Amino acid sequence: MDRSTLTRNILIGMALGIALGSILHAIGLADDNPIMVYLVDGLFDIGGKVFVISLKLLVVPLVFVSLACGAANLGDGASMGRIGGKTVLLYLATTAIAITLALTAARIVDPGTGINMAMASDFTAPPTPSLKQVIIDIFPSNPIDAMAKGNMLQVIVFALLVGIAMAKCGEPGARIKSTLDDWNEVIMRMVMMLMAVAPIGVFCLLISLFSRMGFATIQELLAYFFTVAGVLVLHFVLTYGALIRFLARLSPVTFIRNMWPVMAYAFSTSSSNATLPVTLETVEHKLGVKNEVASFVVPLGATINMDGTAIMQGVATVFIAQAYNVDIGLVGYLTVILTATLASIGTAGVPGVGLIMLAMVLQQVDLPVEGIGLIIGVDRLLDMMRTAVNVTGDATVATIVARSEGKFDEDTFNRRDLPGTYNI
Repeated sequence: MDRSTLTRNILIGMALGIALGSILHAIGLADDNPIMVYLVDGLFDIGGKVFVISLKLLVVPLVFVSLACGAANLGDGASMGRIGGKTVLLYLATTAIAITLALTAARIVDPGTGINMAMASDFTAPPTPSLKQVIIDIFPSNPIDAMAKGNMLQVIVFALLVGIAMAKCGEPGARIKSTLDDWNEVIMRMVMMLMAVAPIGVFCLLISLFSRMGFATIQELLAYFFTVAGVLVLHFVLTYGALIRFLARLSPVTFIRNMWPVMAYAFSTSSSNATLPVTLETVEHKLGVKNEVASFVVPLGATINMDGTAIMQGVATVFIAQAYNVDIGLVGYLTVILTATLASIGTAGVPGVGLIMLAMVLQQVDLPVEGIGLIIGVDRLLDMMRTAVNVTGDATVATIVARSEGKFDEDTFNRRDLPGTYNI
């Protein structure tokens, strides 16, 4: 199957899932209706969950193998340090831009004006870890335990250590690297096998979600929902488009065309980690980023790069402040920008990271954390959109870093798909 056909099928699966799910929700079938029991909660729910589980199955082995091989290929520590510095700096910069856009748009729209506080529900913020504990938790005491628990920062640290050691071990390191290269090929073939059934998985996920949720929950929070959605689109088009055009000196249109399958995956799964195998495959084989850069930048981005989440935090902060009639002032908004930018790395790998980050931001500007209860109703749909933005940001930074390091194939980036491109 060629890539353009796969992209078309994924988009068709998305559209059908959303449309049929919304129709079922509008009809209002009872939970014990055979359609809901055997199709929606049965066949479709099983298909969607198995698809996501299968994607997550590949995340840890893919990150470890590709990152270890990439670190070994980079060889000297100076090259790795330079690439790492560029990567983290770009991730922080795009997050700061995202939160600034969000605050500006929210102040223009004023989405929280006139909100009835009776809508608020009880919300208990998850505990936020201290900075000291966050730093300590980055380093694994048991790499097998870290892999079993999916603690991606610890897996990344261990993989980097293994890759650096392989580069310095001579012949033994070369033998191990050759074995890991073979494993990398096997894992990437598994990714492509999953991509072949992606349209079905995407359809199952979305029909299950929209048959339960529909669009009714958006009506109560239209201003908030469309402000977040609008800023996500603005950041996607303007920020990433400008970075690709002026820093990478490439066509934003071609970049977006190549990224469509990844964005569809991210929208359907709402998980950067679950989308990681597809993101990495696309960044290497569609965008033209060499493996040694892609295998470092993309897994790191899936763990710490949260532009979409930062946008939600910015709009939500203004929304909650207006709902509670609190003016946090210019200093408060600057505090939000700084806190959200640093928190995007500081809370990486922590369960419920989006809510933890928002709770941290609200606490910094003395807003009631209970206000999060106002936005929970529509957060699931917005989470799908901001995950698509997050993975696009990962690919953007990977492309820029690879271009600056001379580890980029422009012919691959510009190549149009031919039948048979996917060897599944």
